[in-house]
Amino acid sequence: MAKRGFPGMPGNMNNMLKQVQKMQKEMEKMQNELAQKEVEASVGGGAVTVKANGKKEIISITIKPEVVDPDDIEMLQDLVLSAVNESLRLADEMSSSQMSKLTGGMNVPGLF
Repeated sequence: MAKRGFPGMPGNMNNMLKQVQKMQKEMEKMQNELAQKEVEASVGGGAVTVKANGKKEIISITIKPEVVDPDDIEMLQDLVLSAVNESLRLADEMSSSQMSKLTGGMNVPGLF
C-alpha cells in the first residue's frame, strides 16, 4: 500500500511542510496588513513629524514653518533626519512585534 504524502518523506515531515505553508500564507497576509498600518514620530517638540508605514516607507513629512530658519539649515536637516530615523525604528518595531506573534518568538534569519 502506498504511503500518503510525498514519496520518501515521513509523516512528520509532511505535517511540518503543511505548517510551514500555513505560516507562509499567514506571513503574507500580515505583511499586507502591515503595509496599511502607520507609525508617526515627532521631534523638536513637534517641529518635524514623519509618518511611515509598516513597509518602512516614508508617507509624509510635516515641518512647522517656525523651524524654517534660512540661517540654520543644519538644525532643520538634523530634525528631519532624527524624525525619519525614529519613524523607521517604530515601523521596524511594529513589524517585529507583529511577526513575533506569528512565529511565536522564533528567530528565523531572513524571515522579515
